[in-house]
Amino acid sequence: MTYKKFLVSFVAVVLVLLLSGCADAIQYEYSKDIQQVGFWYGLWHGMIAPVSFIISLFDAKVAVYAVYNNGAWYNLGFLLGVSMPLGGGCSASRRKKKVC
Repeated sequence: MTYKKFLVSFVAVVLVLLLSGCADAIQYEYSKDIQQVGFWYGLWHGMIAPVSFIISLFDAKVAVYAVYNNGAWYNLGFLLGVSMPLGGGCSASRRKKKVC
């Protein structure tokens, strides 16, 4: 791995860790009184889902998925957000097949 790739990877990991501090945690009992979140929050929660999952293993107050979402739009945003760090569907189409 070249120095430039390592530096870009390191900066990306640091940014994801810093931005994951913006994740919110609401207890289920209080979620009915909160305004529901939609597509953009789903997208954000999907992008930070891997970090949220690791944190949720050690802290019961952190959840990976918002219980106060508005349904289909949040779910769509969440799925798109989860696939973004992995390159989405485009990364699979760019791989070249090896011919033996």
